[in-house]
Amino acid sequence: MVLIAETPLVMVARKDLPASNLHEFIAYAKANQTEMQYGSAGTGSANQLACVLLNAAIGITVTHVPYRGGEPAMQDLIAGRIDYACSIITTAVPQIEGGLVKPITITTRTRSPLLPNLATAQEQGLKDFEAYTWNAFFMPKGTPDAIVRRLNAATVEALNTPIVQQRLKEIGATLVAPERRTSDYLGKFVASEIEKWAGPIKASGASAD
Repeated sequence: MVLIAETPLVMVARKDLPASNLHEFIAYAKANQTEMQYGSAGTGSANQLACVLLNAAIGITVTHVPYRGGEPAMQDLIAGRIDYACSIITTAVPQIEGGLVKPITITTRTRSPLLPNLATAQEQGLKDFEAYTWNAFFMPKGTPDAIVRRLNAATVEALNTPIVQQRLKEIGATLVAPERRTSDYLGKFVASEIEKWAGPIKASGASAD
């Protein structure tokens, strides 16, 4: 029905990993990938798939450790039991600010206001790399067009209110541009996302079971 917002992921490493940026991480990972592990909120989660996409772009193969949620993965990263993770920004920021983990890169095309000094993967040389989570409202298949249009309009009206925009900003989410809020756009966007993530999902071993 309508695409709402996009939320960046942050690639964070254990604080004693000998790399402070993506270039240094790539060099370290290529030399130590057989001994490294990365964590996620679970097999097939956005956290894992972002790291799968990142690993493929870098050209490394690293063991995946799935957890039951992003918080347990973050706790083990803080403890140094895993080497890195691709975390939702709201989970990562408090740990970064507390000096408990090391930020390496943000995975969106533009920097986040929550971490304005953290360079994107593209800025650090990983051309055309982008990974983020997104939120949208959907209606059951067969819902009359008149209802879809009415609910889409009501949702867009709500998205334009200061209170909603402020709340999205607080959680690190970026409201999509007005031209991307139509039902037609959402249909095309979902199709493009399926194509984009088909490879990483297959590589992750995730299934619908």
